[in-house]
Amino acid sequence: MTADLAGMTEREYFAHVAKRLGMFVVGSKLAGIEGFLDGYDEHARRHGGPGLQGWREWLVARRGQECSLAWHGQVRLIAYPTAGIRGDLTPEEESRIIEVLFELLDEFLAERERLGAQAF
Repeated sequence: MTADLAGMTEREYFAHVAKRLGMFVVGSKLAGIEGFLDGYDEHARRHGGPGLQGWREWLVARRGQECSLAWHGQVRLIAYPTAGIRGDLTPEEESRIIEVLFELLDEFLAERERLGAQAF
């Protein structure tokens, strides 16, 4: 039985993606997942949806510290607050960041559902 992706809420959709990363991103690598989410956001906004509007700002508020990093860097700093931003991640670090990314994304989307997209 195939999943009805079009009928899913964004939370359901991203939970589905997180469980089946290899179906959506070749190699299930962090950079590919980040690109997938950026593409999702752009497509949704072009077609009238909220996409990930407010995601970066929500992460900044969650972290409690403003900085100029895009959402990708914000997630990395939440996952590893003292490590800084590095390109030489170990496979374990990359896996942890991916896990944190989808946990945060679910929290963000749950809050947006509760408050309404216009609040973001």
